[in-house]
Amino acid sequence: MTWLYLFHALVAGMLVPVQTGLNAMLARHVGGPAMSALISFLVGTVVLVAYLVALRTPVPAWSALSAAPLWLYLGGVVGAFFVTSATLLAPKLGAATLLALIIAGQMIASVIIDHYGMLGFAQHSVTHWKLLGVALLIAGVVLIRYY
Repeated sequence: MTWLYLFHALVAGMLVPVQTGLNAMLARHVGGPAMSALISFLVGTVVLVAYLVALRTPVPAWSALSAAPLWLYLGGVVGAFFVTSATLLAPKLGAATLLALIIAGQMIASVIIDHYGMLGFAQHSVTHWKLLGVALLIAGVVLIRYY
């Protein structure tokens, strides 16, 4: 089953530059990256609603929604920032440079989050190997960007 999860993650990762490219192209037609991101989120919301209806997933009770700390809803803000930023930067940086920087940024944040066990993740200490991996990712960004 683990290989299926790994493959799923690989496919999801492969779709990130596709989504970014589609949103950047849409931005040219709808008035810019923020409007393109909004449309992308609206389409995604419709698809998710249809998916949840098809699965007959019950709507959470208001008490459950209001019991969650307000800061947990910042995921939507982060998503809006990410999609709008990627849409804005894709035509300026190109897919390879943009995604290399995104992956490097994700790894830097992930090592910190894992080291401290933040945001519900299990604690995994930073090791020299992990730091080397991040350094190699940063070196990869430099190679992709400048060579």
